[in-house]
Amino acid sequence: MKTLFYLVRHGESLGNKYHKFLGHTDLDLSELGYTQARMTAEELKDVKFDAIYSSDLIRAYNTAAPHAELRGLSVIPSRELREIYVGEWEGMLAEDIKAIYGDMFTLGWRRGYGTFTPPGGEPVMAAGKRFFSEMCRIGDENEGKCILVTAHASVIRTFYAITLGTEPENIADDVPFPSNASYSVFEYERGTFTPISYSNDKHMGDLVTYIKDKE
Repeated sequence: MKTLFYLVRHGESLGNKYHKFLGHTDLDLSELGYTQARMTAEELKDVKFDAIYSSDLIRAYNTAAPHAELRGLSVIPSRELREIYVGEWEGMLAEDIKAIYGDMFTLGWRRGYGTFTPPGGEPVMAAGKRFFSEMCRIGDENEGKCILVTAHASVIRTFYAITLGTEPENIADDVPFPSNASYSVFEYERGTFTPISYSNDKHMGDLVTYIKDKE
C-alpha cells in the first residue's frame, strides 16, 4: 500500500536572509519566512495529513507549525531530517567562505556538489542517504497514509536526486535546490520513492525566494 509524502522546504531563514551557511546552526525563520510558511499551509489546507514530521531545527519546525495548527496535530521532530552538517562553514557568511576557501567553494560545493564534503563536515551524499533512510522509516511506520515532512534545501535536493537515480557527479547540473517553503510530492512503497512533483511554489507569487548558493 502506497504512502503519500508532501516534502516542504522551510521558509526563508535568518541564514538565508543574511547569506549565512547554517547547516546544523539553529536560527529561526525570517519575517518573510513565516509568511511563506503560512502561505504554503494555506495552499495545502485541504490535504488530509495523517501525521506531520519535521527536522528538529527551528526553521523547519516552525514551517511545520501552521500546518499542524490547521489540523490539530502535533509536529514530530527528527534529528535525522536535519540539514547537512557543513563543518567549518557553520554560521559563516557565504562571501567569507568564497574569499577564504576559493576553489573549494566554487569547484567543490557549486560544481561538484554531489561528490563534495564540506571541510570538517558531512559528505553531501551521506546527508542525503541519512535523510532517505529516515523517510523510509517514516513511510514504513505510516503505510497507506498521507504524511507532511518539513526539512532543508540540501537534503531535499539530494534526496530527490536519489529518487531520480541521478549520479552524484551530475546533481549540480541536473537537480536544482528547492525554493523556500516550496513543496514536493512523492509516493512511497517498500523502500522505493516515486517523485510526483518538485519544488512547487507558484502559490507564493512574488514572495517566492530562491538561493544561488546554499545558505
